[in-house]
Amino acid sequence: MKKLKYYICSFLIVFCLQSCDKDFEDVNTNAYALTEINPALLLANAQRLTSSGFYEAEQTVVQQFVNAYNLGATAGFNFNEDNNIFNVPRWNDNYPGPIKFLEQALELAKDDPARNNLYNEIRIWRAYVYMTLVDTYGDVPYSEAGKAYISGLYYPKYDKDEVIYEDLYNELKSATAALSPDKDQVREDLLFGSSGSAAIQVDKWKKLGYSLLLRLGMRYSKSDPAKATTIVQEAYNGGVMTTNADNAYIVYNATYNNPLNNAVRTGNLYYFYLAEPFVNRLKASSDPRLKYISGKYADPNQALAQTPDTTTANQFGFPIGYDQTSVRNAPGYRGTSGTGQNYSQVNLRVIGSATAPIFFVTNAQTKLLLAEATFRGWLPAGASSAMDYYNAGVKASMEEYSQYPTVPIPAIPANAQDRYLIHPNVIYTNANALDRINTQYWIASFGNGAESFANFRRSGYPALTPNNYNNNLQGGFARRFSYPNEESARNSESYQAAVASFGPDNPLTRIFWDKE
Repeated sequence: MKKLKYYICSFLIVFCLQSCDKDFEDVNTNAYALTEINPALLLANAQRLTSSGFYEAEQTVVQQFVNAYNLGATAGFNFNEDNNIFNVPRWNDNYPGPIKFLEQALELAKDDPARNNLYNEIRIWRAYVYMTLVDTYGDVPYSEAGKAYISGLYYPKYDKDEVIYEDLYNELKSATAALSPDKDQVREDLLFGSSGSAAIQVDKWKKLGYSLLLRLGMRYSKSDPAKATTIVQEAYNGGVMTTNADNAYIVYNATYNNPLNNAVRTGNLYYFYLAEPFVNRLKASSDPRLKYISGKYADPNQALAQTPDTTTANQFGFPIGYDQTSVRNAPGYRGTSGTGQNYSQVNLRVIGSATAPIFFVTNAQTKLLLAEATFRGWLPAGASSAMDYYNAGVKASMEEYSQYPTVPIPAIPANAQDRYLIHPNVIYTNANALDRINTQYWIASFGNGAESFANFRRSGYPALTPNNYNNNLQGGFARRFSYPNEESARNSESYQAAVASFGPDNPLTRIFWDKE
């Protein structure tokens, strides 16, 4: 009896195993599991997560913004401190996120002829991200970066900054030229995916690609003017941005907040102020953009709950070279206000809103670069003069404010724009062209710290007085960010090789294009 039960049990077990094996694939497949990745979604996520900068980092170096409180963890660029807290964001925001997504997306799309436009859009956006990394740090992981899953490269080498730029130049040229209106529309694209057709989307991406190429070419203005001339002409002939409808920007909402502004909307609001040189420059020219950028609050720590005073005469930036204590000895000290300092902060209703857009590459920036290139004689004489480009760039910057929350359209009327352009501190003249053009670029790039910092180093304008809080920077400005501390521990061999090749890992070592 026991033996019979044994045989019966054995038969049932074998039968069940055979049955399970027969339908194993169907029965054990999770209907909800991810079996393949759409590279277009990887591009969209990379766009969404791409870092535009950090108020307490780049925008502090170029004296647009300050954290006035020297409290250890806050002791960053406003106090000439090489603080890892402020070196990390650009690196950690881009390498584990956008770079990883873009490299994977490229791998998935490269051999699919049906996704030609997607593949080349990925290449263009990848070039943008790497360009900001080089501009921030110098030599960085490039040829082996983001390939841990693809190629098992867990400890990527650092490539030379100049070599990376050469490859980005080739990537931008070939990727932009390869875009075709007769091929795929990429609806997932956060920049231009809702354009309406593949032809319109491709037109926008081509203008973005050539505008980035123009930006890259202008980076060589001090280090290699001949190369700058060639690249600028190639970009111009390709076709750059022409209107604000071409702007590359990300829109945010109540669910996905503007990441740049999160830092000044949370925590200790009373730490954060606009810098005196920036506010003074806007006030001195009666700049109509000031009220959208700057606001005074009765209590800086309660700014989110208050309506800002945007009256021009009442705006005062926090002076450079002081902290919350030493500012009492600053000329024109304005005292305290509530729990903070009696100085202007970011207007949290407009440019500092949680739903404010982030602009990466704009028509305004492009027009101003064309103005400089024309002034330098790098572009052929045509319908537009350097002054024409300059005026158009300033107007384009002002018209961007119609895209911010709580602002009526148009944000700045045409007659106010025209009055501004003939102000003695603004009007274009050949005698001060480089100063005027690049000062406007500084203003137009507020909210994009990466580009504000890069163009300031490239051009030397606006003419700012170095922060002499201490002599850590030897009486000058930070020229780059140091590598994150974790790199020297986790990727030690590559880090050491990079430092040996590039130079001391400190804020005074210059990027290849940043010539004195």
